[in-house]
Amino acid sequence: MAASISCHLSSVSSPESVSLSSSSSHSRGAKNLLRFPGVSVATPAIRRRISCQTVSSAPPSSSVNLKELGLKDFLHINDFNKETLLKILDRAKEVKALIKSGERMYLPFKGKTMAMIFAKPSMRTRVSFETGFYLLGGHALYLGPDDIQMGKREETRDVARVLSRYNDIIMARVFAHQDILDLAKYATVPVINGLTDFNHPCQIMADALTIIEHIGQLEGTKVVYVGDGNNIVHSWLLLASVIPFHFVCACPGGFEPDPRTAKKAIKAGVSKIEIVNDVKEAVKGADVVYSDVWASMGQKDEAEHRRKAFQGFQVDEELMKIAGPKTYFMHCLPAERGVEVTDGVIEAPNSIVFPQAENRMHAQNAIMLHALGL
Repeated sequence: MAASISCHLSSVSSPESVSLSSSSSHSRGAKNLLRFPGVSVATPAIRRRISCQTVSSAPPSSSVNLKELGLKDFLHINDFNKETLLKILDRAKEVKALIKSGERMYLPFKGKTMAMIFAKPSMRTRVSFETGFYLLGGHALYLGPDDIQMGKREETRDVARVLSRYNDIIMARVFAHQDILDLAKYATVPVINGLTDFNHPCQIMADALTIIEHIGQLEGTKVVYVGDGNNIVHSWLLLASVIPFHFVCACPGGFEPDPRTAKKAIKAGVSKIEIVNDVKEAVKGADVVYSDVWASMGQKDEAEHRRKAFQGFQVDEELMKIAGPKTYFMHCLPAERGVEVTDGVIEAPNSIVFPQAENRMHAQNAIMLHALGL
């Protein structure tokens, strides 16, 4: 059986160590060096070391259910507590710093494979998962809409059990949320939700990472989403049920998020949550104004109707002025410039759309490391 060396970052406690939790501002001046073979990486002050151990690089045994060994799916943000989510975000910052340094000796996914199921096409999801998994030593296999036709050509439960015998982890970007739930139910390896019509947890983890990098923390910030109450909003609501911040969804009447999801998040009592129709009032004092397309994939036949219904909900320069001079703009992309957001807002100095897009890879790397117990 082939074997490889798996290396894991761990903290070395020190009186002068600085926590990388989301409550610590990235702007603090104290620096230290994160040490790896042949490289020094400047990061916020903390001393870390790598511990290595020999692990099998063979595919998981068909007789072993890795979930029974403690490995986890990543399906919904609120499946995890605050401590775990912040730990994943801390790990994302650490591994991002390592990758940005050019270091290529940290290969925790060496000998591992990931099956990527795409019922929906995507640029960011495919490139960020495939590149991220490769940079950490693994190999990702793209399975497009015509390769599997999950639920049509082959039952989801059969796909899950077959792919589990070939791969160490499965990522899926699908339409129906039930598909990701069924995959996770029957797979014996961790399943990562790359997007469903209900939620998009990897995107919101990347968004949280971006906010922490630019503002210094997520807790206590005011995030105002402007547009359709879609899967992005559902994941923001689920995050707000775990980590305390002020979340506002400003949308036209009739386009509110799923009421059960909103009610559950509000009932959690963790964050201040508002679902409103007055966009100009909503954005006042926002730390972040966030937008998305008005007609998502599968809704293009509604595009003209939605454009009329969403009049007054475009994020333009005037709306950003109302929000305030220090307000950041975010968008999960792809954007329809001139529709839900103007070109000037996306290209403005306070737009962090492209750092946000890059952070998809870094957040997902940390999610996969957590899911695989590495």
